[in-house]
Amino acid sequence: MTARALLVVLLLALCTACGGSTDESGGSDTTTTTSTTTTTGGSSVSSNDCEQVDQPDAKPDGGQKPPDGQLGPNEHPKLVFDTNCGSFTVTLDPKSAPKTGASLVKLARNGFFDDTIFHRIVPGFVIQGGDPTGTGTGGPGYKTVDKPPAESKYTHGVVAMAKTGAEAPGTSGSQFFVVTGTDVGLPPDYAIVGKVTDGLDVVDKIGSLGDASEQPTQTIVIKKVTVEE
Repeated sequence: MTARALLVVLLLALCTACGGSTDESGGSDTTTTTSTTTTTGGSSVSSNDCEQVDQPDAKPDGGQKPPDGQLGPNEHPKLVFDTNCGSFTVTLDPKSAPKTGASLVKLARNGFFDDTIFHRIVPGFVIQGGDPTGTGTGGPGYKTVDKPPAESKYTHGVVAMAKTGAEAPGTSGSQFFVVTGTDVGLPPDYAIVGKVTDGLDVVDKIGSLGDASEQPTQTIVIKKVTVEE
């Protein structure tokens, strides 16, 4: 597959649903990551230091209300993601995505992301979560729009929002992705909500656990998302 063709495939796959039904299929030149498992004291831990956990039950799609306002210019709340591979922190950028940032804060406080999974992992590209149903088609039941500037870059540790190909640039539901490649060359279509400011090694660990069909090779659960002001 040529580099141009590969980028097209990845772009199509990234345009996932944030509230409607969309085919989540797509491919990339990735290899399957395997791990061994040891049991200690009744708990199971894989060789990559990620706890072996069962996949949580799907949560209801939609049902959330949008925030009343947006992040102020001096507000930089942090979202702390506690996963079975460790924790990482995302610092939100009010300048880049004030409406979407406020939405993520409200959803996190409501427990919307708790006990959900990273349903899509593409090594060297992105890890994607935020879908309550775990299928790649779910969302909060509303949309926000924060159009990214033309010079936007999707580099290692950048956190942005997934959308369908038919939606306008910057349209967001609840599905987000964290970039694990150096610079994945995406067009400025996806609202950039912030950046990983702590625990990037955890993100990279999760990012290695995907196969050639962009499916996780191990269940990765977001146990809880905590908001820090």
